[in-house]
Amino acid sequence: MAPSTPSLVRRLVLLAAVWSTAVLAASAILLGLLFEQAALRRFDQGLSDLTDSLAAAAQTDRAGGVAVRDLGDLRTRRVYSGRYWQVSRVRDEAGSLVLARSRSLWDTELPLSPETLRQLEVRTSGALSYAAAGPGGQRLRIRATRLVLPGADGPVIVLAAEDRRPVDADVQRFFAATAAVFGLLALGLVAAVVIQVRLGLRPLFALSQEISDLRAGRADELAGRYPAELTPLADQLNALVRHNRDSLERQRAHVGNLAHALKTPLTVLSTASTRDAQGLAALVAAQTQVMRTQVDHHLRRARAAARHPGAGVATPVAEAVDDLVRTLGRLHQDRGVVIEWDASDDLQFLGERQDLLEIIGNLLENACKWAGRRIAISARPVGPDSLVLEIDDDGPGLAPDERRRALERGGRLDESAPGSGLGLSIVSDLVRAYGGALDLGDSPSGGLRARVTLPRAAD
Repeated sequence: MAPSTPSLVRRLVLLAAVWSTAVLAASAILLGLLFEQAALRRFDQGLSDLTDSLAAAAQTDRAGGVAVRDLGDLRTRRVYSGRYWQVSRVRDEAGSLVLARSRSLWDTELPLSPETLRQLEVRTSGALSYAAAGPGGQRLRIRATRLVLPGADGPVIVLAAEDRRPVDADVQRFFAATAAVFGLLALGLVAAVVIQVRLGLRPLFALSQEISDLRAGRADELAGRYPAELTPLADQLNALVRHNRDSLERQRAHVGNLAHALKTPLTVLSTASTRDAQGLAALVAAQTQVMRTQVDHHLRRARAAARHPGAGVATPVAEAVDDLVRTLGRLHQDRGVVIEWDASDDLQFLGERQDLLEIIGNLLENACKWAGRRIAISARPVGPDSLVLEIDDDGPGLAPDERRRALERGGRLDESAPGSGLGLSIVSDLVRAYGGALDLGDSPSGGLRARVTLPRAAD
């Protein structure tokens, strides 16, 4: 199975979709992280206000303890409410001693690791925030401040903590909303890219259609107006078409000159030979006829080689078949030969009418020569680019080895029948020039079937 042709539209849309999605996803994540940082800063500010209130309400007693006046915060009085405070004294590098705590902590305490103590000691601000597990497994946000109370023997650590699950829930909701909004934006951008690519590449599609019309014979050259980027290409294609057309005309002129140059002396020889039908004159007459036949053959081959299936000429098959059937039917009506044919009116051969007449005419003439009573011709499409012509007769037919010999140049299986033996060879040369094929086989009528595959012009 042949690999699929890569699509420029699909490639551009895919690249734009991947890039847009990646950028939007990164932007959504960055916005979520910024929102989370902003929420935590606001959260830390509330905890910082609580530590400041604790520092102002804390007093040392004569025994070295610490007493904290009522802060008026009801949540710090309710057990495991999610809002806590604690005042601790640094004993040594290994730990600390709790001097006072909120009623909401009950008999638990806020975690204060040695690493946190060392960080508080080296920080110039004397404060830091960190996350830890609280009573009941709550996820707490803790704000720790290192300060010295009047009358205290050493520095104390004031801790304020609050359950951060509401903040986490807000962050998650923000992430979900951002993902939904950016997802819709991504879909909108992809749709806009698809529209933009289709509109942007429309001139290319139009150019492709015009080239197809040119090859199918529906146009002589590219006539559309294209953007500045495609105008040079269209101009070059038109110049190429005109060059090919001029080359074809020159080749036809050369063929005509060759025909004139060769046929004139042949005519002189032929005329001279008729004055004396004996001896050398008879030999000249025979050779002149052979030369004339060979010249006609090579002229047909030269004409076929000078053309190309993509030259942009479309010939209706039905009209050509009808003309030939009428002509040959009258020539063989005394033998009672009936020619039936079937071809749709919209079926067109991608080539010149003269070549199609040459192909069908030689095959039909050969069928009329050997047919008993009936000849059938059918033409049908076999795909978007090909058509098949089949000519069946009810004559004696040919054996497989005879079919091969019949296609050879000058191959005549019956010397008593008139002709040069070049008819099928000419057909084979013309068919090959158009990239087609000629096959000989058995006909359902008992005779010979000639099957020709030729290029088909688009409807």
